[in-house]
Amino acid sequence: MSFGQGGPQSQWDPWTPQSQQQPQQPQSQQPWNSGNSDNTPDWAALAEASEARAKRRRLLFIGGGALATVAIAGAVAVAVVSANGSGQASDGPSSQLPSTADIPSATATQPSFAPTSAPPPLDPKDFVSSAKKDKAPLSPDLLFPGTQLTMGETVYKKGPTADTRTCGSAAQGTLPKVLDTNKCTRLLRVTYTKGDTAVTVGVAVFDTEAQASKAKKDADKESIVRSLSGGGVKSFCTGAICRSTTNSYGRYAYFTVAGFTDGKNVTEKSTGVFRAGDDLAEFAFRQIRRRGEAQASAAAEG
Repeated sequence: MSFGQGGPQSQWDPWTPQSQQQPQQPQSQQPWNSGNSDNTPDWAALAEASEARAKRRRLLFIGGGALATVAIAGAVAVAVVSANGSGQASDGPSSQLPSTADIPSATATQPSFAPTSAPPPLDPKDFVSSAKKDKAPLSPDLLFPGTQLTMGETVYKKGPTADTRTCGSAAQGTLPKVLDTNKCTRLLRVTYTKGDTAVTVGVAVFDTEAQASKAKKDADKESIVRSLSGGGVKSFCTGAICRSTTNSYGRYAYFTVAGFTDGKNVTEKSTGVFRAGDDLAEFAFRQIRRRGEAQASAAAEG
């Protein structure tokens, strides 16, 4: 008995789970036989089919990677447009995007700006250090305004004032010579009282700061401004022991003499007299400095 080559090849693919061997209809009721007695698969055909499927998978992977790259590039472009806009991506044409020169570079130099510091403020002392700059009106009532003075919790009543061009006539002891030698041009005086304590402040005016400083240096314990009485203030410090001070600021030297209006001598226990003299010396300094501040402020505004 002879046999033919058998029926058609099966469609079963060992790499495809859904495929399976389909039974074949017998031909003339003859049993199927591949002609190979050990039923060995066709390995060459299987290898070709596997290679074809692998090639398709590589093509799909490459295509998918290209699409992902395009998507990422699009997202980066949107981010760049958003960063250079108002926080929203532009939907305009690419010609509206900023040019390369407009995009900051990591190697670009930092911008430089000219300094914008404000000019230094004017020094108030400069305006009271020489007659050339100290041009504001000057009088005892301008330098010591009002009718009373409050220093801390202490109130002093303002008394008589005086203004003389012959400085030596308003001084005593060694002070007339000091003032004349250093060319004092004017001496302003004012008296303040508190109870039986009285203080006269004398402000000597010079043309320069150097002259005022020299007058302060030349003064000694006997350089005393003459007390100023009148207008309800009794005479004081004309024969009794009093306490005096000397100082200067700018082209001004200022002096105080403090004592009792009842003629008593000032002692180390006379704390009220010491405090009154210190208060009026401090007030004289403040008023001279304020004079400079007012002129500096006016010059700055002008």
